[in-house]
Amino acid sequence: MKLEGKKAIVTGGSRGIGKAIALMYAKEGADVLVNYHSNDAAAKETVAEIEALGRKAVAIAADVADYESAQNMVEECVKQLGGVDIVVNNAGVSKPSMLLKMKEEDWDAIINIHLKAAFNTTQAAGRHMKEKKYGKIINVISTAGIFGTVGQINYASAKAGIIGFTKSASRELGRYGINVNVICPGITKTEMTGKLQTDEKLRKIYEGRIQLGRFAEPEEIAPAFVFLASDDASYITGQVLGVDGGYIG
Repeated sequence: MKLEGKKAIVTGGSRGIGKAIALMYAKEGADVLVNYHSNDAAAKETVAEIEALGRKAVAIAADVADYESAQNMVEECVKQLGGVDIVVNNAGVSKPSMLLKMKEEDWDAIINIHLKAAFNTTQAAGRHMKEKKYGKIINVISTAGIFGTVGQINYASAKAGIIGFTKSASRELGRYGINVNVICPGITKTEMTGKLQTDEKLRKIYEGRIQLGRFAEPEEIAPAFVFLASDDASYITGQVLGVDGGYIG
């Protein structure tokens, strides 16, 4: 198993891509902290599935956009699982609106949950990783952060910012044996993309932009997270890996 004995944090780990990552990490031998914001039932279900695979798991409700909350979450991982080797900054939501109509609070909320949360969690976990000269931090963006998208300027800006954050963090943390990378999933069948899946006109437009001609299943995205969290990727850092069916091209 590629992650035998590792301790991982997956933010937004109770549903969608986050859950698929958490389960695949467990299958590869890791113990997992499943972070979530409000859906207790989904988090408990994910923990039960991980435990059924023979690994330790804990569900921690935390708003990772809040500095103290994110710090406490990392400390709980160290306390309950015995350390932190891997962090996946996956938590996110969408509050779409056109630029000229967007509310300030919707701009702030999305920047915080995506970009500030990555800072909060990376800083807290990085301090522990520095001490043992080892760590894998994987941030999550989307094609919106590369191409931009109409009606989601807050989301696209946050995701683009994560690229710069990752490249800078990789330069600072590499001396401590910490790898920091970005994965860019394509359009994936999750709750967040519900409208793209059900609106036939939108679905055809977006499927037409994907070289493989279809949306991804969460389980197709997760293996890339295993790779970057494993020692197979020991010499990879500061990179953006597209797992998007050819959307970026």
